[in-house]
Order: sequence, then structure tokens, then C-alpha cells
Amino acid sequence: MRVSGGIRFLPLYGLSGSGKTSAALELATHLPQCDVFTLSGDQLESRAALEAVLDERLLRTTPPEMLVAVVDQYEEAGSRPDLPKRFVETLSLIDRTEKRHATLVIWLTTTREFQTDLANATSRNTRILLSRDFELVGPPEEEWPNIIEETFEFHNHERPLADFGVLPEDVRSTALVSDSLGASIEKIGGELSEEVAALHDLSRYRVVMLWPVTDALRITRVQSFTNAREGYRLNWNAWFQQLNEEDRQQLQLDALNRARLYFDVRLVPIAAADLEPLCRDLGTLNYDFGQSYLNRFRLSHFHSVATDRWNPSSYAPLREREDSQRGQSAKQWYPTATSNPTGIGRRIAEALTALDVPAAHEKTLTSEHGRVRADVLVSEPGKKEVIVELKAFAPDQTRPSSIKDAIRTTLRRHAQFAGFLPRS
Repeated sequence: MRVSGGIRFLPLYGLSGSGKTSAALELATHLPQCDVFTLSGDQLESRAALEAVLDERLLRTTPPEMLVAVVDQYEEAGSRPDLPKRFVETLSLIDRTEKRHATLVIWLTTTREFQTDLANATSRNTRILLSRDFELVGPPEEEWPNIIEETFEFHNHERPLADFGVLPEDVRSTALVSDSLGASIEKIGGELSEEVAALHDLSRYRVVMLWPVTDALRITRVQSFTNAREGYRLNWNAWFQQLNEEDRQQLQLDALNRARLYFDVRLVPIAAADLEPLCRDLGTLNYDFGQSYLNRFRLSHFHSVATDRWNPSSYAPLREREDSQRGQSAKQWYPTATSNPTGIGRRIAEALTALDVPAAHEKTLTSEHGRVRADVLVSEPGKKEVIVELKAFAPDQTRPSSIKDAIRTTLRRHAQFAGFLPRS
């Protein structure tokens, strides 16, 4: 269809929920040279009101190349039977005015009968009718779940529905019992509202899984399970993709996801080279840290997350030069240190304390539902306490499968701690 000048009229039919309104209003996104807007009832019934709004839309610093006026299913608002004919006659009269700007008027309807009435109303003004039986057909049902996910991500800063407590299986189940894509989206929106309201009562704790890494490959593997720029928040979809079919069937995913959200779970890689100078001679108590090593530790992503000082705008990806002297030294040291995770946790707590961050190691926390042990507990006044779980895996054990299993263990443990899962 082409509209090179004057007014053109398009009665558009589509089933309820097929996406007519969204498609019409999204024209402005894909055709930025167009000005898309909705007509009100009085603008349909009054030529003066209609001409006023059309003229007003052109009084901009940069006038649009084309106006697109949308009438959104007005027949369902109890309008008069003669309205279509009168409206089309008004469009024809306005179209005859000198040098009328290119304008497309789209009237959306859910009934074939009303579409026919709208088309018949142009019998004396057929030049303005673009099509008598234009239909918008929605996407096939098997595509609905992906479309729903993408729609909500687009409108929520690319955050997946799982971040709001709605899992992919919930989306698929809803789509299966819905009559249309629009109805599916409406139902998911209702579930989303309920989940967001329920999650307003957030935990007093944050959980940080701290994973030492020795090289770029291990950094990439750990980061692939996170949204790194968001402070290494655990990415549910990335973790879910690693689950086999048996896990997906047997795990209580809703409870695990709720624990992820409730405790704001993070998975933070830390360069072994940043730990090695702080963790020498692990058997030595009251270790004397060099200030330069503490300063480097203060600049780590872990320190920023643990102290709630993360700034996404200053995020820089974690990198480690494997050929550097400190990188080579850390690669030799770390495999020998993984046998003493308690000693590493103690040193991390002592290093945080030396940086004026109150921290303790091997701290047991109790709730009415159970207990968890923090390898390190950060307790700054006025902030959430941070439960640090140290994942001191040998470098050759930092594989996607082991990372997946470690995440599952942490989520289950804290789901039980919060009462989302019964203790086995």
C-alpha cells in the first residue's frame, strides 16, 4: 500500500487479541517519519474536531511525512449506526481541501460485519478506500510463548519474565489455554502483578557466590551464567538452559527462582591473582596485608557487589593477563589452595575488615525454617547482610556443568532457609 497524498481509509479486521492495536501503534517505531495517534469519539463525530487534531499534528518543528490516525474498535463503545457513513463522508470532504497532507486513517474492528459496513460507507467515495477486506492475522500459537517473553523483556529493560517470578513453563501453560496472543499477554500481566507485589517483602540478606578464576576461559564460563553489568545477577535463563530434561521435570523450579529473587543471588568471578597476595601462608593468623594488595582487592568487582557500591556505568569486564607475572604466580598457587577453602574464606573476611567492611567467616544463620552457613558474612550497618559462599573449585573443575550444579545447590539451600522448599 502507498499513500502519496490526501486521505486514505483502511478498515482493518482482526480477532480480539491478534495484535491490531499494537501493530497499528507500533508503526511509529518502524516508520519514524510517521506520526501515529488515536482518534477520540468526539473527533469521529465532529468535522471541526477532526480537522483541528489533524492540523495540530502538523504544527511541529519537523512535520511528519504522513499522519496515521487510528480508530480503536469504536463500534464497541455504543456508537450510532450511521456513524461510519458520516465519518467517511467527513474524510472525503476534508480530502477535497487544497493540498491535504498525506493521511492514513485505520479503523480497527473485531467483526467482519462491521468491517463490511465501514467499506460500504465509501461507496460514493471509493477513491479513499485502500482495501475492503484487509485482515491482520496473528502469529501461530507455537510462537506465542517466545513473543510473550520478548514483549515483556522489551518493556522491562531486557529483564526476562523469570526475574519477576514467571517461568517459561508458566508462559507456555498460559498460552495453551488462551484464545489469542493478546489474551495470553493479559493473563501473564496479571500473574506478573501478583508476583511483583509478593516480592516487595525482600529478604534482609543478599547471597553472593564467589568463584575464583585463573584465566580468561574460566572468567567467560562463570560470567555466562550472569548479567555481569547488573552486578553479576544470576541469569535464570542461562542456568535453565544448562538443565537436562530430568532436572527440569524434577526440580521445583518455581521455589528455586523465588529464592534467586528473594536473596538477589549473584555469581561473581574474582581473579585468583587478586586473592593470592592476600592468601599466602593460610595457616598464619593475624596476617599482615600489604596495603597495595588491599587497594587492589578494594577495586575488585566482588568488593563492589559485597559492599553494595556497584556502579553499572563504570563497569569494565573482568580480564586477567595470563602471561603476566602475577597471573602466572596465581595459576601456580590456586590449585594448591582449593583444598583449604576455610582458610581462603577467613582471609577474605580479614581483608574486608582491614578495609573497614565488617565481616566474619564461618557464620551460621538461623531462620524459622532452617539454617545456612556463610563462608563470609558481610554486615555493614544500614545495608543488607551479604552471605558469601566461596566456590573454590580447581580450575579444571570450572566447567558449565559444575557451575550449574553449584548454583542449584545454593538455590536449594536458600530456598529451604526461606521456607520456599521443605528440608529433605
